[in-house]
Amino acid sequence: MALRELPLAQLLADECCTPLMLEPLSEPDAAVLSERFAALGDPVRLRLVSLLATAEAGAVCVCDLTGPVDRSQGTVSHHLKVLSKAGLVVSEKRGRNMWYSVVPAALESLRAALVAG
Repeated sequence: MALRELPLAQLLADECCTPLMLEPLSEPDAAVLSERFAALGDPVRLRLVSLLATAEAGAVCVCDLTGPVDRSQGTVSHHLKVLSKAGLVVSEKRGRNMWYSVVPAALESLRAALVAG
């Protein structure tokens, strides 16, 4: 089976978020950023995002993520669910397995919130 990139979740350009140093955050922007930063606050989840972001094929099967983070498939799936809920990753079922990829726009929103201009 040839690998293909997962379709990325599209975020509206103005969905999130004003850089922190330009003006005070709105409550909705603060909620979005808080959930995303909290999701990355766990070393395993941060590692998973890094693995997905650097995947040559653009997506990785959950079964191929257990070894690199030394966690069971159930634990990895739980962490991916948290990342998905925060909008940092998307998934697609292929056969019997789930494949995950990062949402570059969501990661960019985190970077942009911390960098003025």
